[in-house]
Amino acid sequence: MSDERHDIDPALLAGGIHDTLGITFRECTPDRVVATMPVTPQVHQPFGLLHGGASVVLAESAASLGTWLNCDPATERAVGLEINANHVRAKRDGTLTAEAVPLHRGRTTMVWDIRVRDEHERLVCVARCTVARVAVPHPTSGRPDSRDTSA
Repeated sequence: MSDERHDIDPALLAGGIHDTLGITFRECTPDRVVATMPVTPQVHQPFGLLHGGASVVLAESAASLGTWLNCDPATERAVGLEINANHVRAKRDGTLTAEAVPLHRGRTTMVWDIRVRDEHERLVCVARCTVARVAVPHPTSGRPDSRDTSA
C-alpha cells in the first residue's frame, strides 16, 4: 500500500481523535483515501467487541479528509453533514482499513462510499458519508469569504 499524502501538512493530521484512536492515513488523494485503525480495548464497547462508533469515526475521517483534498484550502473547509453505517462483522482485535471513494462531487457537498475491512479483507462496516464544503470565515470580518454568495 502506498503512503501517498497529497499536499497535506502533517500538523493537520496530528492530535485529536485520530491520535486517540490510532488512526493512520496511508493514502490521501482527491479520488481515494485509505486509513487504518487498530482494534484494541481502547475502541471496545462493554462486551469486548469493536464499538460501532469507532468504525464510524474511521469512515467519516476518511471521507472528510477526501473532501478537504477536493477543496481550495485557502477558502474552504470540509464538515461532516450525515453518515450512515452498517456493521456487518464483529471484531475483538486486529486492524481495520477504511477505503473511501467519492460517489458525488458537488459544488457544496460530496458523498463518499466507505468500506471498512479487517486484516483478512473481510467487510466489517459499510458507510456512506455526506460532507459539506463550507467557506472559511474572512479573518477580519468573521463572515464567509467574499466569494461565498450564499451569505
